[in-house]
Amino acid sequence: MINKIISFNNNRIDSSIINSDQIKNLVFYLLDTIDNNIEGDIVEFGCYVGESSKYLMKTLLETNSNKKLFVYDSFEGLPPLSKWEEGTGWRSGTLKSTEEILISNFENNNLPIPVIHKDWFKDVPEEKIPEKISFAFLDGDFYDSIYDSLNKVFDRVSDGGYICFHDYQRNDLPGVRAAIEDVFKEKGVEYVVEEVCEQLGVYRKNKSIESRLTVVPEVNIKKGGVTIVTGIWDIKRDGLSEGWNRNFDHYLNNLAKLMKTDDNMIIFIEEMYRDFVESRRSKENTLIIIKELSWFKQNGDLFEKIDKIRQNPDWYNQSGWLPDSTQAKLDMYNPLVMSKMFLLNDATIMDPFDSSHLVWIDGAITNTVHDGYFWHDKVTNNIQKNFNKFTFVCFPYDGKVEIHGFKYGDMCRYSEAEVNKVARGGIFGGPKHLISNINHIYYNLLQSTLSEGLMGTEESIFTIMTYKHPEFIQYFDIEMNGLLGIFFENLKNNTLTPRQEKSELVKINSNGKHNIGLYVLTYNSPKQFETLCKSFEEYDNNFLSKPKKFLINNSLNHDTDQEYNELCIKYGFEEIKKDNIGICGGRQFISEHADENNLDYHFFFEDDMFFYVGQEEFCRNGFRRKIKDFYNSVIEIAWNEDFDFLKWNFTEFFGDNRKQWAWHNVPSGTRSQLFPQNPVKTSNDTNEAPFLNYKNIKSYNSLPYATGEIYYCNWPQIVSKSGNKKMFLDVKWDNPFEQTWMSHMYQEMVKGKLTTGVLLATPTEHNRFDHYTAEERREN
Repeated sequence: MINKIISFNNNRIDSSIINSDQIKNLVFYLLDTIDNNIEGDIVEFGCYVGESSKYLMKTLLETNSNKKLFVYDSFEGLPPLSKWEEGTGWRSGTLKSTEEILISNFENNNLPIPVIHKDWFKDVPEEKIPEKISFAFLDGDFYDSIYDSLNKVFDRVSDGGYICFHDYQRNDLPGVRAAIEDVFKEKGVEYVVEEVCEQLGVYRKNKSIESRLTVVPEVNIKKGGVTIVTGIWDIKRDGLSEGWNRNFDHYLNNLAKLMKTDDNMIIFIEEMYRDFVESRRSKENTLIIIKELSWFKQNGDLFEKIDKIRQNPDWYNQSGWLPDSTQAKLDMYNPLVMSKMFLLNDATIMDPFDSSHLVWIDGAITNTVHDGYFWHDKVTNNIQKNFNKFTFVCFPYDGKVEIHGFKYGDMCRYSEAEVNKVARGGIFGGPKHLISNINHIYYNLLQSTLSEGLMGTEESIFTIMTYKHPEFIQYFDIEMNGLLGIFFENLKNNTLTPRQEKSELVKINSNGKHNIGLYVLTYNSPKQFETLCKSFEEYDNNFLSKPKKFLINNSLNHDTDQEYNELCIKYGFEEIKKDNIGICGGRQFISEHADENNLDYHFFFEDDMFFYVGQEEFCRNGFRRKIKDFYNSVIEIAWNEDFDFLKWNFTEFFGDNRKQWAWHNVPSGTRSQLFPQNPVKTSNDTNEAPFLNYKNIKSYNSLPYATGEIYYCNWPQIVSKSGNKKMFLDVKWDNPFEQTWMSHMYQEMVKGKLTTGVLLATPTEHNRFDHYTAEERREN
């Protein structure tokens, strides 16, 4: 359901005001109030143009909820500053809009118009606010707005309802948290607001209903590491024919065995079995999430699609075993097992343990796997080391008709390969940051296959994913009998050998992610170099602590030698003196040095290209400047996509990545061939160039990027070993210029020889504050 809501065809007015992670969490908690029948309507204080409001309305529509959405805004922009906003750069009147813009945003997206009330929050009449509220979203930015709106809604929020706060823990809006703390203190309420994703805080009202944001004392939580995610539900298997029937006590007993582990666990279960779990698990390392069996019928239109196929004779008569199977006989079996990936994704959102990895393990796995692996051998301690990608366990399969009810020929078509193995559903998972992306892939495949009338179990979709997405997924082999015991024995002994499918359509990246160099090109200014190093420290210190670091010192002023030497010692750089071989000459030397040192990747900086550490949140084109965990994210993107090079800045000093700058520099004859719609250059006007031809827009760890015919330039970038060879070494020029490389590399891209991308972000800036004469500037 959540994937269907957040992926609807949304025509945005302003995509910068709230990000996808925040939207996903808002929808998640609103769905929870609906699933648990929390009484009351929905309110949003600070709707602006309605970007978040649309998702709230879409959620109500998709769930056929009778709740109403009320939105409030002054439409006059931000109110006067309080002491909390002084000196932050924010101004009164910013974010001004109109009711008409809000209404048109809903109409353009075919959504019903919410109840709109225009007023400053402090002046909203009590009768204009619902008497009972199940979900409130407060997005007031400033102290007074949050204080006023929270006071208005707090007492009206029902037991078990949620209050969500935008801009929570945001450095330049400290008044948000301050206002919440003051209201809670005045009302005598314990402060238990949880930051569920960056700049989104969530509070669940009261404690008579167990909060899914259980706050566990910091000293008792085993933070980090692997969290087991599991769940069981009674789908009445005891009424089936012999061979398929099992009493639910069988599942409870096996879950009890699994729960003997001291690992952190997130357990989905029905309310009636809460005591069963709580009597066997400590609150300090357990999060219980109540999911009634009826929830699996509410998961969008999936249940209807599954049930329609289940009752179709053409499906269940494919094979002699299928008509009497649990899949065919029980209406809840496939909706349940096909939701395990969704539940794992939900667990990543709710995770209170700061897990590095989350792994789904079937609640009854100890029926075939000895429970001692979990509580005695503690095999999960070895998962971090072995689950470097999202991971499945696969067994050989030689059937050619159907696999679990999924037609074999169609499975090969979706897998783009001849399928000879099947992924198990008893254990799967991996690094936490990958799970959202994997869940999205799973959801789209499940929707597509069900829409074609194709259905097996969750293992059918897992199998297709294993073949189609080796860039994200690895697997471990087990024997043809499909039993997981051998996998856990190898996991215990650390003798697992990961494998990945090699599809003709997907390249396997042979580069390593740890053999990386960082190069800085400098000229006559230790201060420029020092400022760059300080920006590394402030923005993401991984740039100083993880790669091998080299300073290419082009300086002719040898009075700077000692200061450069001291800075290299301080920041851990190896200095290479070159006596001004020029900017492009230095770039060429760097490529040759990286190749000689067999680096898998290298970063390139000039000493006047710093990470942005100012106050502005967005660049002039509206892209984010501050990116959390930037170092690791760019490496993962470059590695996952097997990019030859990845540029970091959409917006550059002289231009941006809307237009194809290589158009200016390719030879005239080549220009007419490559750009038949725009073959003649009449001036140096940058606007004369055609727009860039992007292929895909993707996202990793909330960092969006584009692929396609990107242009090369000497701005910060990450370059792979193979890309370095193709870009700088296979063809060399005696006197290289940036424009020459731009032309050459664009032509190589068009031929399909270079794979490139650019971040839809602007993390660095150009600032040459220590100037030198034009006569000193050299290209090569």
